Amino acid sequence: MGRGSSGIARNLHRLGALALLSLLAACVADTRASRTPAARVPVPSGRTEQWVPPRPVRPQAPAALVETIGDLGRNFGGKVGIAVRAVDGGWSADSNGSLLLPQQSVSKLWVAMTVLDQVDRGRLSLDTPLVVRSEDLTVFHQPMAMLVKGDGYHTDVRELLRRALTTSDNTANDKLLQTVGGPEAVRGFIQRKGLGAIGFGPGERLLQAGTAGLSWRSEYSRGLAFQAARAKLSRETRIAAFDAYVDNPPDGAAPSAIAFALAALARGELLSPASTRYLLSTMEASRTGPQRLRGAVPASWTSAHKTGTGQDLLGRTAGYNDVGLLTAPDGTRYAVAVMIGDTRRSIPQRQALMQAVAAAVVASHRSGPTYARTGAADAGTQK
Repeated sequence: MGRGSSGIARNLHRLGALALLSLLAACVADTRASRTPAARVPVPSGRTEQWVPPRPVRPQAPAALVETIGDLGRNFGGKVGIAVRAVDGGWSADSNGSLLLPQQSVSKLWVAMTVLDQVDRGRLSLDTPLVVRSEDLTVFHQPMAMLVKGDGYHTDVRELLRRALTTSDNTANDKLLQTVGGPEAVRGFIQRKGLGAIGFGPGERLLQAGTAGLSWRSEYSRGLAFQAARAKLSRETRIAAFDAYVDNPPDGAAPSAIAFALAALARGELLSPASTRYLLSTMEASRTGPQRLRGAVPASWTSAHKTGTGQDLLGRTAGYNDVGLLTAPDGTRYAVAVMIGDTRRSIPQRQALMQAVAAAVVASHRSGPTYARTGAADAGTQK
């Protein structure tokens, strides 16, 4: 026996049996406390003290990545928000992650999810036939407008989803929006799934008209009629409308909320397995924004993303975005959102910011313990 046991024996007669038992009980309690740190919680008088297990430790983002994301956000200039979330690791890093910024065509993601949610619930099918007529045309980027002739363009839900997500066709998106029940249906999906600070605007026509300082008219959907009407507005009217949109965008969303939603999508928490696979594979096939996030993604990685671009006014742009999922060769997934709400920076500078974020994620992954342990092949060639 050690010195402690000998000391207890020498004091046995002096302390008595009950005192010895009390001393041993205290030792046991001290030993347990040293093994499992816990907080003492006060209880009402007359009751014994309770022990509460420690709270789980929240995973911490890699320090170097946190620092890089912070520096990129601070040094860019303009209103910008960045968020990165480890899909399965649980950690996140952001700069202005809670700032509500214009989504523009990023909002097509929520329309697509609402469509696929209705497919999952049996209200729609990817093969549900639809007809796009001249009154369905919107404004700006709508390649399918040339297909709308005579009695309309006969298509289906699957084709409109493909066009909305891979080419960012505004008319395809608004037709889907109309099909699911309008903006309220999309807002309902966002709320029901608990996606947080993600707003949804009134639809492409009303959103763009309001940003320009116009009231929507059906003739604006034809040719360059919208641009011509906008050009006739006074400088003061356009600046006031533009500022109002940037300051309080009806389609505003927080980058951190978008990254959270993309991570939930990737984990299969928002849609059925079939709909999740369909949406992600369609996002991977996107042809928009090749020099945004994708510009710094190695060829050995996969990217599934959605871009968004707003109107220009006097050198400013309201909404220049790219959000998506980056997957490393070893299967590690990251949700990334880079949103520039208002900037005078050039397009190459905006793209450089997005590429810097993607490159930081890749570099952080390569320096992580999982990558080092598995020796995962990760070619440096970019797409």
